[in-house]
Amino acid sequence: MINHSNENTIMDDANSPEIDKALMGKVSSDFVKVSDHLKEASYQIRKREFSECPIFVVSTQKIEIGAPLFQQGDLNSIYNYNASYLEEFVTRTMIGEESIELFKENYRNADEYCCLFVIDGGFAGFVFLPFPID
Repeated sequence: MINHSNENTIMDDANSPEIDKALMGKVSSDFVKVSDHLKEASYQIRKREFSECPIFVVSTQKIEIGAPLFQQGDLNSIYNYNASYLEEFVTRTMIGEESIELFKENYRNADEYCCLFVIDGGFAGFVFLPFPID
């Protein structure tokens, strides 16, 4: 799990264990609608050297993390999507300084997977979803 806890600890599996199957299905089905755009945004973030670790904030509410990409309803999505990256999460102390290396170790290949920080109801955590294969 790549999950920032009060102890600034990151566990070792890829997706936050608190996410239930219904929520994972909801996130996955919405992700498919915007995945091509997120893949391009991830590429641009890395190409322009903003960060090697893009993170996309996914929420039903407007969130002041990152730069807005899509609002609910855009591309028939049910979530808002913001583009961010590891360094902003560290600056905002959402990931502790002592957890940076663990985060990077658990971060998946950004050409193949999208790192989402999902905020939905009582759940807030990292989820890695593979980009659909053309």
